[in-house]
Amino acid sequence: MGSLDNETKTEDGITLTHIKDVAVIGAGISGVVSAAHLLRDGFNVTVFERTGVVGGVWYYEPRADRDPPFPNVRPPAPHWEEVEKEGLSSDDAALIHGPPNPCYAGLKNNVPTPVMRSSLLRWPEGSEDFVDQKVVDQYVKDIARVHSVNDQIQFHTRVESVSKPEGDDKWTVVTSTLTKTDSGHTLTKKTWKFDSVIVASGHYHIPFVPDIPGLATWKQQFPDRVTHSKQYRTPKPFANQTILVIGAGVSALDIARETAPLGAKIINSRRESKYDLLGPRLPEGVDRVALASEFIADESASAQPGQAIPGKVVLEDGSVLEGIDRVIIATGYISSYPFLGDLEQPTTPWEDADEKVLITSDGYITHNLHKDVFYIPDPTLVFVGVSHLVSTFSLFDFQAQVASKVLAGQASLPSTAAMKQEHRERKARFQPPDRFHSLFAVEDAYIDQVLDWINGDLKKRGFKPLPGMDDEWKINYKALQERLKGGQLN
Repeated sequence: MGSLDNETKTEDGITLTHIKDVAVIGAGISGVVSAAHLLRDGFNVTVFERTGVVGGVWYYEPRADRDPPFPNVRPPAPHWEEVEKEGLSSDDAALIHGPPNPCYAGLKNNVPTPVMRSSLLRWPEGSEDFVDQKVVDQYVKDIARVHSVNDQIQFHTRVESVSKPEGDDKWTVVTSTLTKTDSGHTLTKKTWKFDSVIVASGHYHIPFVPDIPGLATWKQQFPDRVTHSKQYRTPKPFANQTILVIGAGVSALDIARETAPLGAKIINSRRESKYDLLGPRLPEGVDRVALASEFIADESASAQPGQAIPGKVVLEDGSVLEGIDRVIIATGYISSYPFLGDLEQPTTPWEDADEKVLITSDGYITHNLHKDVFYIPDPTLVFVGVSHLVSTFSLFDFQAQVASKVLAGQASLPSTAAMKQEHRERKARFQPPDRFHSLFAVEDAYIDQVLDWINGDLKKRGFKPLPGMDDEWKINYKALQERLKGGQLN
């Protein structure tokens, strides 16, 4: 990590100075609102988006991503070398360079629109609480259009590396841009310099595939029958089949809801958890069973069309499943920022993380962030959208506002020692680490805490304080929490 000539340290904290040029990685909601607030505060902004559209996870691409490794490979291999292979078609190159997101045709928001909104733009008049992905996608695109973010975006441009060389006070960003040509495609590398980098690349890129004994063998023998939920698009291919869905997240719930009316028999294998908000919302007739512990293949048989997979699934409680037609792994995703080089250490146990690392073997925690936003060793590296189990759009918009004010030098960060201490205390409270970034039921308290800090500085320095969430949001947020306590989602 290079020098920090663009900050002023005092006993009271750190004030960033001379920040002018800012890179934003990603043009989903986190990247769009980050860019919009930065533009409002007078920064020069460049947004890098590896696909050709704004929208992030809410943009529906009928073509699904390629199969992930079964199980996960840690560290995950970067894809950009593959784009340079000879003989690769332009369509396949685009699929590798900017893989489709996990959006499926029937996706809807599970946080009501009055809670899930940006301060930059209201939802269209008459919008329902829960809307189709097309509506959400258009909302993100409208924010980008209204606030002139589109003019700052480098589309089909993937960030390959982000680093700050020793002795340099600027970040070096290396990108590759994919361009279709009459004869195929070209890949153009470019090196950029920025005063600050905002990582807004989202959570939903690298599927988590558990290392269940025998699962990889099933995938190898029956590749079209065993998939991750990231590849799910529509329910029609699953009609009248027996589907084993492993996982307890939103995608598992939606897949069950969409396929059950088409005659699918759903078996949901999950680990019991006190955070199970989705179980009560499963369709009638879904068979909830223990977590799968082993897949046993009948290697002498093959799965003929219309017939079940020849094999058995052993559950943790000792019971056995047979007659399975399809397996969908809906176990979520791991956090990964391969462009950050040595700051990602996927073979290091989370408890052994040092004071510089960002990602460790757990794939859950993004370490060494202050308030889930500022990289403590060098706060000119910023993250927006890391927090989860939150109001998403509203919180990410708030974090983007805070980031912009700090980068503008209008508010100071606490001292490095104070930020490190707060981070250590937080880590001590979350063991195991899978809920480290969760703000479930405490999001409003987080916002109030950050506002106390940021507005204290803004007022003291003669700047307009941030308003935080308005009364409408607070009323609807409280109502949402009450519904969640009662097991209601949507």
